[in-house]
Formats: sequence, structure tokens, C-alpha cells
Amino acid sequence: MSELLSRIDARTRLAGTNKLEILLFSLGEDAATGRRETFGINVFKVREVMRTPPITAAPEMPAAVQGMVSLRGMLVPVVDLACYAGVATGAPRDIMIVTEYNGHTQGFLVEGVDTILRLDWSRMRVPPEMLTAQMGGLVTAVTELDDGRLVMMMDVEKVLAETGGCESEVMYRGIARLDRPECVVYFADDSLIARRQIERTLEAMGVRHVAAVNGRQLWDALEKAATVGEQISLVLTDVEMPEMDGYLLTRRIKGDLRFSEIPVIMHSSLSGASNRSHGFSVGADDYVSKFEPQRLAEALTRRLGVAPVSGGGDV
Repeated sequence: MSELLSRIDARTRLAGTNKLEILLFSLGEDAATGRRETFGINVFKVREVMRTPPITAAPEMPAAVQGMVSLRGMLVPVVDLACYAGVATGAPRDIMIVTEYNGHTQGFLVEGVDTILRLDWSRMRVPPEMLTAQMGGLVTAVTELDDGRLVMMMDVEKVLAETGGCESEVMYRGIARLDRPECVVYFADDSLIARRQIERTLEAMGVRHVAAVNGRQLWDALEKAATVGEQISLVLTDVEMPEMDGYLLTRRIKGDLRFSEIPVIMHSSLSGASNRSHGFSVGADDYVSKFEPQRLAEALTRRLGVAPVSGGGDV
């Protein structure tokens, strides 16, 4: 399995090309459905794949958190994804995917890993409402493989927020309101938990907003706003999104005379230096990590402090 991720550093060149690589994994056969589903996680968020080391149970942890393991001197929480996703399976989960995003490291127990698949974000689709409801918002995108299997991208940000204590009322205390009723922020994120955090931050600031679930939907909203002359003060975008990622969206915005002066803030759990560098290289004005509403509010205040920019006008 070490060879599986041996070239992960080289994969940073995919950023900005609307392409991604996902690690495919399974949680075991679901006793309720008799199916063995295939899930995916962005390789950018995977640090390593390993045999599960001894897990030390810890008190007062969410049910899906099995305990802690020691990795090179660091204590890492371990989440049983089958338990979290409600997949009733008797299969052993002796493989652990070690993930790192938003400054947090955690292990995910899975039945097994398959391969790394490279594809275009345009092949990833927004999941049907029925699947979203069935999986409790855990799936952010889906795609079909050549062999007919359906791959479901797991919302690892949701997992982190609900098992790692990354969501609390304290996060929003002290966010200052802006006396800018004319401001409208357009934002895109495929994660339900992330959209809720953005909405709560903007509501605490008293800023109007328009939400989208991916870059393509937001681009369509921007073009519609420009056509009718509606206000566009700022764009806030995730990086990983089906159909159109945040890098391509930002490049389009900055390459279009109607929108090029509108500030763009990237808001991502991909907080590594290479991801930030790629964000700025495609024209982002700021880059903020997720699960930090205070810092997001500060960045929004900083960028909205200038004269608002309209999306209307001739090209």
C-alpha cells in the first residue's frame, strides 16, 4: 500500500486543471441491502494508508470514534466510517486511511482500498436528492466507473465536524456586523456542513448571500446576476466541487471583464501551502481554511471594506 501514495506530492500539479485523483475504498457488505458500495476521498486529503495499529479506547467520544492511535508520537482519533455511515457490516475494518485536512489529522477505518482514480471534476455529479437523504448528506458527489460501479465521494468535512468537535456556538461569538446592507456575497460549496457554517457567518455579519452547491451552479448564478444588473460584492468558493472546481471557477471569474474586479476568497479544507499557492496563481484574492468562522469573517470584512463591485454592465 505504500506505493499507492508514493507519488502524492507530484499530484499537486492537478490543481487548477479541474481534475482530481480519488482513492477508492469500501466499508464492507451492508447487511441491510446486500451491497458493497464504493466510496472515494480526494488524494490531497490522504496522508497514508496502513494496517490499523492498536487502538486505545477513550472516554466520552462520539459513538463512531473508536479511540486513539499513536502515529510517530502524535495521538490521532480513529473513526469507524461504517459505524458513522450506518452501514451494518460484519466485515473487519483492519485498514486505516490517515487523512489530513483543515489542520486536523484523523484515521478512517475501512474494509479495504481499491485504487487511485484520476478523472475530471466535470464527471463528478451532484448526488440525487434521494441518495442525499438516504446517506444523511454524507455524499457530496457521485460518478460512474467504466465497470458500472457508482462511486460516492464522502463529505469528510462533515465527518470531521461531527466527530472532532469542530462545530460549536463559540465559533460565531464576537463576529462583528457590517453596516453594508448593499453587499451580496455569492458562495459555492458542495458540503452541507460547510454551507451551513458559511451561512451562519454571513448572517452574523448581516450580509446577504446567494448559495450554490458547486462551481458550475455559481457561475450560472453570476452570469444571471450580471445579465439583470444585480449586485455581486464578493465570491466565496470551495476548491473541491463536482462539475466545476474552485480553481476553474476563479480563473473564469478573473478572466471575464464583467467579474474580474470582484474579490474572490477561496474557502477550503485543503490548507496546504501548495493548494494556497495554486489558489493565488489562478487569481484568488484570499485563502481561508474551513471551520474558522472568525477568520472567514475577518477576510470577508477586509474584502468588503472596499467599494462594492457590481456584476452588471457591458463586457
